[in-house]
Amino acid sequence: MKYLLAIDAGTGSIRAVLFDTQGSQIALSQKEWTHKSEEGVPNSMSFDCATNWELTKECIKYVLDSSKINPDDILALSATSMREGIVLYDDKGNELWAVANVDARADKEVRYLKENFPTMEEEFYSISGQTFALGALPRILWLKNNHPDIYAKVANISMIGDWVLYKLSNIIATDPSNGGTTGIFSLKERTWDSSMASKMGIKDDIFCPCYETGSVIGSVSAQASKETGLSTNTKVVTGGGDVQLGSAGLGVVDDGQVAILGGSFWQQIVNISSLMSPPKNMNIRVNPHVVHGLSQAEGITFFSGLVMRWFRDAFCDMEKLEASQKGVDTYTILEQKASSVPVGSYGILPIFSDSMKYGKWYHASPSFINLSIDPTICNKYSMFKSLQENACIVSNINLKKIQEFSGIKIDTIVFAGGASKGELWCQTLSDVTGCTVKVPKVTEATALGAAMSAGVGARVYDSLQDASAKLVKWEKEYNPNMENHTLYNKIEQQWIKVYEEQLKLVDNGLVLSMWKAPGV
Repeated sequence: MKYLLAIDAGTGSIRAVLFDTQGSQIALSQKEWTHKSEEGVPNSMSFDCATNWELTKECIKYVLDSSKINPDDILALSATSMREGIVLYDDKGNELWAVANVDARADKEVRYLKENFPTMEEEFYSISGQTFALGALPRILWLKNNHPDIYAKVANISMIGDWVLYKLSNIIATDPSNGGTTGIFSLKERTWDSSMASKMGIKDDIFCPCYETGSVIGSVSAQASKETGLSTNTKVVTGGGDVQLGSAGLGVVDDGQVAILGGSFWQQIVNISSLMSPPKNMNIRVNPHVVHGLSQAEGITFFSGLVMRWFRDAFCDMEKLEASQKGVDTYTILEQKASSVPVGSYGILPIFSDSMKYGKWYHASPSFINLSIDPTICNKYSMFKSLQENACIVSNINLKKIQEFSGIKIDTIVFAGGASKGELWCQTLSDVTGCTVKVPKVTEATALGAAMSAGVGARVYDSLQDASAKLVKWEKEYNPNMENHTLYNKIEQQWIKVYEEQLKLVDNGLVLSMWKAPGV
């Protein structure tokens, strides 16, 4: 038996997942990690390369030990990661500086660019599909302004998934789906656009080679083999962004297909032609797909999975204990207890992520609105269900924006990630959107997508489309209750109006935003 290894560097954790070439999961190891702010730097989110490499090695070693396979039987490996996170290197390949995905330290730099170059963001967005909100350019400019000694040494840039592959192969390279999220990129040409860096006054010669997903860049190095137990015979293959590779892992590889990935963040994506220009209102994001010739129109719901984890850890100790005693997941217990809560959760409106407003992106202060002091209806279970409903409602708003831009009619949604394990959440998504929701057997689609990429590099599969056709199997299908859908349409309109009022509290300086893009 031969195998493929996927490394998934997510927002909240690092995972190593071993698959056989038929797509069956053989072993998994996961370590949660955190991204701390830099002392004295508001809204920063640093990425600790030293600590996180140790966690990555632990995951790889555990997978090898627990599976008891011969490392020589791993044909290839690839990686996927949170997008937008970047790593900068010196000319010897040493990591100089790294940030995670929603690092928002470059507030002054974005304001400077918008004030002094008022058409630049729109110009760059029309080419790259990205705004300054999470882009690499303002962050690099921040480094130039605040740590010129570090900036002077910068010789290369990669994304975090690319960094994982670099640590394993000693080769720095990227792919379109991941590199494209820097905003220094052309959607149509599917490679770096260094002229953007030149126009902004930063180094334009730091961009690593860009290869299509599934390209072999090298093999596991002797040093990495010694540190992890992997074989030097294992090929190292370009991966991609978590959403795009996750889409491949869901079989979403053709024009017009739709998926929602329910992880730490929720992403709503629709495949479009790479020749389609981004919308002029900049309300959504457009990224290169891992499939050549396709881009993805994308909406993002901030922190949906992380908010649920916060709720579980802050309020649900008894449910954790019960779950431990029964040998099930805590979320399973919470879903069981929330299953009798009616549509609308007794009027509770969670205020966390706004819908996608990519041109001016910020959120209200985290809160629950319209609570009751009646404990029989306002309790952990109604609040839990309200969070599930809210993630689905914001996703639906984002999908409507994409439909308006692309002209694509959406009637079927592929749903994956941790949230898709919850039957109540799946049915709620179907009811809110009015669409059929399909859940694959392998719900951790990002890791499977990375394994597919590894398999393409090892010539196990002809292409990602071929891999998807062979490996993606369906577990369940949910159809909408149209009476519930009608009710959710009304709740959605109410939520939009309430959220607008909550944003005014932030605008007036009375409360703190959950997150603001730099320069907003």
